[in-house]
Amino acid sequence: MKNILLLCGGGGSEHEVSLRSANYIYDELEKVNLYNVFKVEIKANGDRIDHHGQLCELRKAGELYYPSSDQTHKLDFAIPCIHGPPGENGVIQSIFELMGLPYLGCSPEPSQTCFNKVSTKLWLDALKVPNTPYIYLSDESRESISAAKEFFNANKDVYIKAASQGSSVGCYHVTSLEDLESTILSAFKFSEYVLIERTLKARELEVSAFEYNNEVVITAPGEIICPDGFYDYDQKYSNDSATKTEVNAKGLSAEQINDIKSYSLKAFKGLKLRHLSRIDFFLTEEGKVYLNEINTFPGMTSISMFPKMMENHGVKFSEYLRKIIEEST
Repeated sequence: MKNILLLCGGGGSEHEVSLRSANYIYDELEKVNLYNVFKVEIKANGDRIDHHGQLCELRKAGELYYPSSDQTHKLDFAIPCIHGPPGENGVIQSIFELMGLPYLGCSPEPSQTCFNKVSTKLWLDALKVPNTPYIYLSDESRESISAAKEFFNANKDVYIKAASQGSSVGCYHVTSLEDLESTILSAFKFSEYVLIERTLKARELEVSAFEYNNEVVITAPGEIICPDGFYDYDQKYSNDSATKTEVNAKGLSAEQINDIKSYSLKAFKGLKLRHLSRIDFFLTEEGKVYLNEINTFPGMTSISMFPKMMENHGVKFSEYLRKIIEEST
C-alpha cells in the first residue's frame, strides 16, 4: 500500500480550519481503502504530531521518521492541507519539490502568485479577465495614502485587504474617509502589500475547477448567500453562521454562466494551476461578471463548497483523490 502524508495545521490563523479540512480528506481517503494515511499536524511550536499523538519528522528524502521507535516510512504522495501560509503560498510546495515527493495541488510559483492578491490581479489583467477595480500600495508613505484617499473619494466604499493572507484575514470594509488611513496601517501588519478594491453590490458565486480524465473541469456556479454582506472568517467556518450556500446558483443567464466558466478556464490555464482550485466571482446588479479571487487549496470541511460542487457535477471526491494519487505516483 502507498504511504500518503496528509499535512495539516501550520500554527497560523487558519490552523483549526486546516484540521477540519484534513479530517474530511482523511475520511474520503478511508473510503478508497488503498493507502496508509499519515495525518500529521504541524503545531504552533513547529512540532509534527501524527493522529496517534506520536512525534515525527519529515526528512529530505521524502520520509516520515519516528524518533521514539526509530522507524522510517517512505512517502509516496503528500496532501498539503494547510490553509494560509505556509501551505498556500508555495513554501510547502517548494519543500516537496526538493524532496522529490509528489503532492496534491499547484506547484510553487502559481501557489505564490495566487496567494498574493496583487499579483493575482496583475495576472488577471494580463489575461484580460475582468476583476474588481482596484489599486495597491507597496508602502505606507504619504504618496501612497494620498493615492488611497483619491481612490476612496472616487468610490466612497472600499475593501482594504492584506495582499498575502487568506481571503478573510487582514480584510476590512471601509465606508468612511476618516477610517481609511488607520485601516491601511492595520492591513500592513499582515502583509507587505495592501490591496484596495471598490465595493460591489453583487452576488457571490464560485466554481470548482479541477483536472479529471486529462481535462480541466469547471462546474456549474454555486452561490454564497451572506445576510451580513461580508463573508468573513466567522461566516465561513462558524457553526452559528447565518450564511447559506447553493450548490447551483439560481437565475443565471446562459451568457453569465458561459462568462464564469470561460474566465475560470482562462485563469486556470493561464496561471498554470494544477489539480484543483476554487474560483470566486462577483455578479453585479448590472449583470457584469468579475473574477474575485482564486483559492489554490480550498476549504474541505463538511460545509465547504468545493467538494459539494464537484460531487454535484458527478465526480465523487474520494474517486478524484484516488485518480490524482495514481496518476502522480
